[in-house]
Amino acid sequence: MATPYALNKKTIAVLVPIKDFRHAKNRLSNRLDASERESLARTMARQVLEAAEGFSIHVVCDSEEVAVWAKSVGAEVIAVTQPGLNAAITEAMFEIADKFTHAIIVHADLPHAKSLDGIASPNAVSIVPDRHGRGTNVLSLPTGTPFKFHYGDGSLFSHMDEAISQGLDLKVLQIPELQWDVDTPEDLDGVADPSTSDL
Repeated sequence: MATPYALNKKTIAVLVPIKDFRHAKNRLSNRLDASERESLARTMARQVLEAAEGFSIHVVCDSEEVAVWAKSVGAEVIAVTQPGLNAAITEAMFEIADKFTHAIIVHADLPHAKSLDGIASPNAVSIVPDRHGRGTNVLSLPTGTPFKFHYGDGSLFSHMDEAISQGLDLKVLQIPELQWDVDTPEDLDGVADPSTSDL
């Protein structure tokens, strides 16, 4: 599961990109109303931040509401100006590059997240895919590299190719509690009962 060559937590920044809670998870609108979607988004985000305990946690956002919430739960805030996840993470990586040797980027919609320990490895890109084996739920990589982010459909394969093109070691980690994300109404069924996972 986790590599035995884990880095010291003090050298690692955890980046958690979070959208405005009021506009989160619109694809769940046929199952949850706006207030329920906002509550779910906040609950999952808090779960992810708790899983990152011991690391230097940075919430990446362009929402003042999210920034206030992040500070209230003890996280640092990186306010980004570029639209889109790839641009936002690129901007955030630049912000932390001179303070940390490694970053772990983790989505905020992982309701079963327990720990990020042991994921980061020296000179390596580590990826925890989604349970469908196509997306990138967690991505760990050295800072200060020209790594290009490819979040979107099939991001797992694009990030694998990018790691190889950068000459970095590549590790794909199967960690079930980090592989269940919530994007569609069907995903909600596994929030209350993780044993329904098809991993």
